[in-house]
This record gives sequence, structure tokens and C-alpha cells, in this order.
Amino acid sequence: MVWSGWWYAASSGLRSGINGWFDARAAEGWQAEVQEVTGGGFPLTLQAGLRDVALADPQAGLAIRTRVLDISAPTYWPGDVTVALDSEPILLATPFGRSTLTMENGVMALNLHPGTALELDGLGWTAGAWQVDDADGILAQARDLTLTMAQNTGASYALTAVANGVAPGSAARRDLRLPDSFPNAFDSLQMRADITLDVPWDRRALDQRRPQPRVIDLHLAEAIWGDLQFNLSADLTVDGQGVPAGTVAIQAENWRTMLDLAQNVGALPMQFRSQVETVFQALARASGNEDTLDVELPLRAGAIRLGFIPLAPAPRLILR
Repeated sequence: MVWSGWWYAASSGLRSGINGWFDARAAEGWQAEVQEVTGGGFPLTLQAGLRDVALADPQAGLAIRTRVLDISAPTYWPGDVTVALDSEPILLATPFGRSTLTMENGVMALNLHPGTALELDGLGWTAGAWQVDDADGILAQARDLTLTMAQNTGASYALTAVANGVAPGSAARRDLRLPDSFPNAFDSLQMRADITLDVPWDRRALDQRRPQPRVIDLHLAEAIWGDLQFNLSADLTVDGQGVPAGTVAIQAENWRTMLDLAQNVGALPMQFRSQVETVFQALARASGNEDTLDVELPLRAGAIRLGFIPLAPAPRLILR
């Protein structure tokens, strides 16, 4: 009877907490709608089924709409949460446009430390085959997805991202103007990094302000696609205004083709192409091979530099 009473109280608290969170977001000016929140899982699990969920943060320009979210947690500690995502298309909206995400066995896991702050211990997202579509067709698809964020200590977190068999869809290949002979899928697409924030990630990250990066140790960001190979690593510190300082190491094979792709999708304006190509050509000659970049670039005083020459403004690294 005691256990049943505890389960009932915890289950009711979970549903009440979810409804309260949606109400709080709506009070902040979000679109925060859920048609129904159901319970279940007695006696060992706390479950909450959310139906017809719509969330939109106008300040960040992000929105999501999904038919169903199934949340579960062990009765002994509701801070270890698993969220099963809908297998039907999930609508996503960003400042870059609207799209839909469809995935098999999409699961998100959230592990929190006990305490009123609910400090983050780990966060993960795994999925089987997935694809992203927009109005013009398939943008990208892959065999799987693994994203993790695990607390090292305090406000330091280890991040990993791996996706196998990532393949641009027909719409993306058309926009990139890829020849039919170009490989269908990436050989490798992965990232590993350690990031230290100004404060640990906890419930205040949603209620008050996002933790901001202060130290970034990017061990590897790798993309291999046929003859194109790109590797990036970095050791950076970030000030209170989001301005990074440190060193970025870049390795890129067949960099001219990469510039072609960037220009095709509009990431590199045509009027800047010749300037960028001249700089990259000088960097490639310095590394001994005109088709390969292998260079370390310092970031100082808000600029990416080559020696004492500023090449471009450093990006602002701010979580909004």
C-alpha cells in the first residue's frame, strides 16, 4: 500500500509537472500546447503519454510539432527519463525554413542528478534509419544517429555525434549540383568535443538563461565524402561576449570542390569566391600541396588570423 501510494503521488506529480512546464512556457510567450497527458506504468514505471504537442520559441525562431511523445521513468528515481519519439513525421521549423523529420526507434534519454536544481548528468539521442524532408523532397537521410552529452565534472561536458551512411537526398544533390558519379553517402561524419560552460546545465537553463561556453576543446570534427576530406580541431576560450580566442586546425583535401559546393548552396557569395580562393590557395601552397589545406589559424582580438593578417571576423559563440 505504501508503494502504491508513492507511485500514485509520483505519477500525478509527473503529469502535473509536465502541464505546469507547458503553462510556464506559454506565460513566457511561447506557443506551448498539448492536447492530452495520460499516465500509466504501475508499479515499477512512471509513464506519461503526450498527444498533439506543439512548441515554439519565438525568440530563438524554433518550433516543433509532433503527434505523440511517450515519457517514462523508473519509480525509484523520476530523474532518469526516457522519451520515445513518434515514428510519424515530426514537423520542425527553424530560421532556415520548415522541414519534417522521420525516424525509426527514435529515443532520447535524460539523466539528472538528485536535488532541487536537477543538474544534468547525461543526455542522449539514438535512432535507426532517419530522413529529413522539405517541400522540395528529401534533404538528407542516414542509417542511424547517435548524439550524447555526458557530464565530466561540474560544468564540463563531453559531446559526441556520429551518423553512419549520411546521404543527401535528391533535392539536396540538385541544389549542390552534384554529378551522378558523386558518391551517394558520406564515408564518415562525426564529432567529439569537451566543452566547459559558465554554469552547469540544470532546470534553470529553461527557466532563466542558457549556460554559455567558456572553454571548447574540439578533438575532431570529420567529414569524408568520396574524394573530399575535411577535419577540424580547435582549442578555444570564449569570453563573456561570446568571442573565441585560441587556435583552429584545418585539414581539407580537394578544397576547391568544397568551395564549389558552398557557392552552390549560397553559403559562399559569388562576389567573395575569388578572395576566399586566393587566401586558400596561399594557405595550401604553404602546406606544400595546392589541393590540400593543412593549417593552424589563431583567433585573436575577434578575428581569425593568418600570422598578423586578419582573414575574417571570429564567429560569436552564444547559446540562445
